[in-house]
Amino acid sequence: MKIALITSLLLAASATLAADITVKHAWARATVPGQPVSGAFLEITAGKAAVLTGASSSAAAMVEVHEMKMEGGVMKMRQLDKLPLPAGQTVALKPGSYHLMLMQLKAPLKVGEKLPLVLHVEQDGKAIKLDTTAEVRGLAGK
Repeated sequence: MKIALITSLLLAASATLAADITVKHAWARATVPGQPVSGAFLEITAGKAAVLTGASSSAAAMVEVHEMKMEGGVMKMRQLDKLPLPAGQTVALKPGSYHLMLMQLKAPLKVGEKLPLVLHVEQDGKAIKLDTTAEVRGLAGK
């Protein structure tokens, strides 16, 4: 009985902490057979400052937070250990910028499918996992 009560309280606390973080417009690029990587994109807004520390998906062996930006006239991509989510500001993960890199895909991503994603966020010193779903779209994001 005590364990059930403690578990319920912890789940309620987690839900409250995550309640001020919203995820919108999540989508991922479709792939062709044999293509081992894809990108996922979304908008995330935290009511209180937070940090996106990573992600995971049952559809990929690894998911990393990446940044693309121009450096010296060359587009470069690098993995980020964390992506700040300033309080009240929407951070867009979009093509050519911040994004989630899905690696070692277990199967091709087909247009119209729903891709499960878990976002790993830290807020107020606590680890939060946010479940979301990304719509798989064509190369142009449509």
